[in-house]
Amino acid sequence: MSGNTASPPRVSLLAAPLRGLARLNTLFARIPHSLIALLGRFSVAAVFWLSGQTKVEGFAIDLVQGTFTLGWPRLADSAVFLFEHEYALPLIPPLWAATLAALAEHALPVLILLGLATRLSALGLLGMTLVIQVFVYPDAYPTHGVWATVLLYLIARGPGVVSLDHWLARRWLA
Repeated sequence: MSGNTASPPRVSLLAAPLRGLARLNTLFARIPHSLIALLGRFSVAAVFWLSGQTKVEGFAIDLVQGTFTLGWPRLADSAVFLFEHEYALPLIPPLWAATLAALAEHALPVLILLGLATRLSALGLLGMTLVIQVFVYPDAYPTHGVWATVLLYLIARGPGVVSLDHWLARRWLA
């Protein structure tokens, strides 16, 4: 008898780990977009809000440290000094640049946090990020890259269901 015996099937040593990795990938894919968007909105809004707070006096809200000064905001002299000497943006006077930056760093984060006009607000902050990267701190690309990534995600995917944009769309487009 010339015994044509079939050899047992070869079991890859990687089969079990690959199946586990596939299950893990499936689990990660279930993370809701709305959760990622909400965390991204909160994080990027905090970065720009805190930066805006350094440019004004008489008005301060820091929820983490519990600082509240609800007076009439005015542009800080230190902000104008920075735009005159350290930032030195081309084509725009330092007083205008400081004023516009302070306004944008207060208004746009609030809109993003509320999820109102999220994509346009994120676009505005992305523009600010690009200006900061190119003209102010060109060596800070790792930080600015993270900001840009979060902002691009919000522009591309929107704010998620926990937002005024979503509520307004359901209410008025339904």
